[in-house]
Amino acid sequence: MKALSGWLEGRRGWATAFAAGLLSAAGFEPIGWWPLTIAAFAILAELLLRTPSLKGAAALGWFFGLGQFLLGLNWIATAFSYQDAMPAWLGWVGVVLLSIYLAAYPALAALGAKWAGRDKTPALIFALAGAWAIGEFLRGTLFTGFAWNPVAVALVDMGSFKLVPWVGTYGLSVVAVLIAGICWLVARRTYLFAFLILAFIGTLGILPSPRLLPPGNTVQLTIVQPNIDQADKWRPGFDSVAAERLLTLSNAGKDDGPRIILWPEAAVTDPLEDERTRAAGAVAFERARAVRALGDDDVLITGGIALQSADGIGVGGATNSIFALSPDGRITGRYDKSHLVPYGEYLPMRALLEPIGLSRLAPGAFDFSAGPGPENLDIPGIGLVGMQICYEIIFPGAVIDRDARPRFLFNPSNDAWFGSFGPPQHLAQARLRAAEEAIPIIRATPTGISAVIDARGQILDSLPWREAGIIDSELPWVGAPTLFSRLGNWLSMAFALLLFMTGVALRRLAR
Repeated sequence: MKALSGWLEGRRGWATAFAAGLLSAAGFEPIGWWPLTIAAFAILAELLLRTPSLKGAAALGWFFGLGQFLLGLNWIATAFSYQDAMPAWLGWVGVVLLSIYLAAYPALAALGAKWAGRDKTPALIFALAGAWAIGEFLRGTLFTGFAWNPVAVALVDMGSFKLVPWVGTYGLSVVAVLIAGICWLVARRTYLFAFLILAFIGTLGILPSPRLLPPGNTVQLTIVQPNIDQADKWRPGFDSVAAERLLTLSNAGKDDGPRIILWPEAAVTDPLEDERTRAAGAVAFERARAVRALGDDDVLITGGIALQSADGIGVGGATNSIFALSPDGRITGRYDKSHLVPYGEYLPMRALLEPIGLSRLAPGAFDFSAGPGPENLDIPGIGLVGMQICYEIIFPGAVIDRDARPRFLFNPSNDAWFGSFGPPQHLAQARLRAAEEAIPIIRATPTGISAVIDARGQILDSLPWREAGIIDSELPWVGAPTLFSRLGNWLSMAFALLLFMTGVALRRLAR
């Protein structure tokens, strides 16, 4: 009977952890109920305190992570509805399988927190805060990494951006768990440590914001959001419709001086660069069509595709690229996406998976090739502009060339795949990158959310999801280099490790 009672208690705990994980994801965009995220981590801390074993702690962390990822990543399933080669229901299978894998990192964090804190309440919450951030770093790094939705994103609208330049995104995740710890400790009437954590966070809050550096010249931006649905984007013959829509919107922008016109990822679906000899005429046509809206001193920066050929005849590969085009259609700079999306831009184990009917989600029979990493384009009249295509912007500490700090980051994206959940989550993570590096980020997407983000992570202007339009804006000021921009994730991990070791020390002192 005692064994049966323990068996039921374990499963009740797992169900509670799973529900708490679902609750935690409600703090992410587009729901944005951040107090639920805080409450969820307080529940997780209580569950970890009550479980007697390290194995039980790992199980609780895994079920918590499973709930969080199932809700937070539901947008991935939407992508499969645009792929004729695979059934749409397979998208939900993909979400479940990915969540099962990703939940291993919360399991590891919960295991580490229980090992360090045991049954000592203050020790446990410090260890959990540090271990959670370390787990997020590992999730964003191992096996190409998947850094989507760190818990820090739940705090993006809480005035937390002052902390990000000093501790980074993973450091802000530490703070999020500590805030949950305050609530948990108060509920347990451990008021002294709750007050000490509150004082610690308050001290971080008085750190100064990065100093903004006045530019040498004013730069006028026109950001174009054409509201082109993914179902239409690659439809035969739709390229001319898309071109006219992009042209009309680009012409609607201010024309009172040199402009930079910014189009989304793969706004031009036919190649803008092609190494095949017979493709020269088609490439010239696409470039000429793209630059029709440009004045004499304007620059177009657009997403597009470059095709590679070893022999000048067949296609040997492709790159997902950003092109800078002059008014006469010349390419003045090109950036190739480096951090490619598995199953989206390349199919892992293609020889094994393709014969059983699996394919990558983006159209095409061959995989994209990866570029060398963060690079700048030197744009006349502006200087260095950093480039990060779509998914690349979610990786803390890996978005700029640290030897050549750019004036702003351009983040064209194609969020048309990802329903109503993906775009606002993507935007929230771009805001964290802006605050970490103190560099403005300009986003252009086909269906939204396009935005101008300043060097402190604040949205200055944006276009809603599923609405065509433009943003006319002056380029925001860049900030002075931050502590994070100098040290990167070493800074965040040092902060997380300090909190984890504080938990170990508190447990030993209590013993």
